[in-house]
Amino acid sequence: MTRADAVGEALRILAPRLPAFETDSVLSRALTSPGLRNASPENAAWLALVAFARHVFTEYDSYLDEGYDRDSARHFVLDELNETLRGWGVRQTVSEDVEQSDDE
Repeated sequence: MTRADAVGEALRILAPRLPAFETDSVLSRALTSPGLRNASPENAAWLALVAFARHVFTEYDSYLDEGYDRDSARHFVLDELNETLRGWGVRQTVSEDVEQSDDE
């Protein structure tokens, strides 16, 4: 099994309702991010999924552009981020207590 297959399978298990076109974007992020290169397939899938959802489906980048620091921006979008993840069938949630990768 290739790394792409392993990460793809982990992503399918993690987010069973993630649309195919979104899956391709998350998988690409997981496979090309230097910070995720050595992560387990499950961790790479999770971190890429969270970063993708945060940047694409929340106002996170707008908060950064307004001058907020990363922790503040993450706080402001946390509920919206978790709602997006739940919509994809993800059972795990993001909390403010957990160190998160942005893969930026």
